[in-house]
Amino acid sequence: MENYEKEAHASQRKDHHTDAFATKFVDKTTNWQRKATKYAPKEQKPAPAGGLDHTPIPDAPPGYTVKITFHRAESLPIADVNSFSSDPYVWAQLNVDLPTRHKQDPHLRFRTPTIRKSTEPVWNCNWIVANVPSTGFKLKARIYDEDPNDYDDRLGNVHVHVDSLHDGWPGISEQAYKIKKRMGSKRAYFMRGCAAILSSGIEMSGKLVVSVELIGRTEVGSNGGRVWTVGPCAWSRHLSKMIGRIAGTKEHGEGKNGAKTESYNFQANQFQLAGPVPPPLYHRYVEFKPFIAGMFTAKSLRGYILNRALRHQHSRIYNYDRYTSYGSFPSPSKDMTLQFLKLANYDRGGRIFTYVLTLDGLFRFTETGKEFGIDLLSKHTMHSDVNIYVAFSGEFFVRRLKTPHREPFENDQETHPPANIDRSPSSGDPPSDPACYALYLDNDSGTYRPSAELLPLLKEFMQKNLPGLKIVTLDCVTDEEKMGKLKGEQRERKKAEGEGMVYMQDDGSSISSSDEEELDERMRAYGEEGANGEGAKKEKTRTKVKRDIKERKVFGSMRTHKGGEDIDAADDQSKGADGDIGHSSGELRQQDGVLRPKEDGVLGDNEKVERK
Repeated sequence: MENYEKEAHASQRKDHHTDAFATKFVDKTTNWQRKATKYAPKEQKPAPAGGLDHTPIPDAPPGYTVKITFHRAESLPIADVNSFSSDPYVWAQLNVDLPTRHKQDPHLRFRTPTIRKSTEPVWNCNWIVANVPSTGFKLKARIYDEDPNDYDDRLGNVHVHVDSLHDGWPGISEQAYKIKKRMGSKRAYFMRGCAAILSSGIEMSGKLVVSVELIGRTEVGSNGGRVWTVGPCAWSRHLSKMIGRIAGTKEHGEGKNGAKTESYNFQANQFQLAGPVPPPLYHRYVEFKPFIAGMFTAKSLRGYILNRALRHQHSRIYNYDRYTSYGSFPSPSKDMTLQFLKLANYDRGGRIFTYVLTLDGLFRFTETGKEFGIDLLSKHTMHSDVNIYVAFSGEFFVRRLKTPHREPFENDQETHPPANIDRSPSSGDPPSDPACYALYLDNDSGTYRPSAELLPLLKEFMQKNLPGLKIVTLDCVTDEEKMGKLKGEQRERKKAEGEGMVYMQDDGSSISSSDEEELDERMRAYGEEGANGEGAKKEKTRTKVKRDIKERKVFGSMRTHKGGEDIDAADDQSKGADGDIGHSSGELRQQDGVLRPKEDGVLGDNEKVERK
């Protein structure tokens, strides 16, 4: 009976008059929700991590300014069998007990010039560092034998520990420190041992003579939370004749009897600017692609390979060899500005440069542009040596002003390029007054994406280091139209002033001195055979040289540069143990006058070379 009543009640409930209204109400609310979702503002995707980092410098009391001098080395082993000598230099790292903004911040490092063919080198190089804390420092110095065709042989280490600094600290005067051989080249010390057996006057262990002088307290206001390089303002110019010949970049010089000369050279430049770099200039790489983080941290397999390839590329472009030029200035001056203009080739050729400014004020730059087509040479990642943090990055170019005492954009002042003003490159030497030039800097860097708000700080820093030179800053977003016009004029001037070559290099293969010599010999051979300039023979010879370069298999060590590794982390590892990755050239075919890969082929050293 009870079951029958429940079934009857359920039957009556199905036909209740409120059921139809409830169903319509549910349908309407569903439609309202759909419309609300459709017309609601869409959630914006978060910007990729990186760019400007607002992390402040940790608080610390002001420290001291010290001058470290590397005087000389004594009784170094013979690392080069051919010359029965060595090409030594010192690579130093200063460690202090100060907290950093991030653990990935690069260490403070310094490199001396190379002394050729000497086992008793004399450097007398000063390194002035500011804001060293009263808790002292640890100086770790490595002595290397420079070998551009191979990895540099380590000749030993020297550690200098100073426990504390105070106003009456006496310093260290030409102290000879014994060079530790444990991580030195086994080959070099084997030869040294053989020589010691034959002659009792030869010692097995060498010495490095170092001085440390306390200059005084550093005037930094209230915060002494970081150290920086004060001076000297050292510069170095790294040349590659191989890349220069293929890329079509020329170096102007002066030959015998004052005759003007031009030679093929690709130029990479480094200039140590006087610190400190303004603290807000602090940028991290931008993770605009999933693999970017792995490339900088070298944690994934793909990231590790890319990291090693970029470090290897950096070491080849900024390679120290017998073609490297050195120099330094005690402090910023007019002569220092002129040297910078010389490295940038003044206003010749409509050149555009890619630059990176490190946290310690090291300014690195090379020429860039679409006509190069070089995959890695134009990358800020390579210029920074895959550093996670840099101060600033972008591009720059130099222009000559018609009226030096006026600003670049004042009353539509003419500049070269595009105008042919007095004493242009075609009519004479460039003027030696920095006031005749303007340096145009921008923040066009997709790797670090520097903030446009900090361009005035960058301008102030560059004006302090390059006195007399007018500085103009451009934002790649708000000044996009103006910047595009100016760079377009630079490119047009470059086309008008010389023939260009296209050079592509997508792998990280090394370019050795033997390749340069071989190419030079082949081109000289052409000069002897076809000096009369027959076009067909000239083009045939060029094509043969290019084909021979491409078909050569290159197996290069993917090692980090001499300064690319952390001296602390590498003390217990051999310098040549970074791992080797080989590169091979695929088969090539001729198509439309361009060398291209066959099916499934892989290009080797120089992927594509064609005449514009």
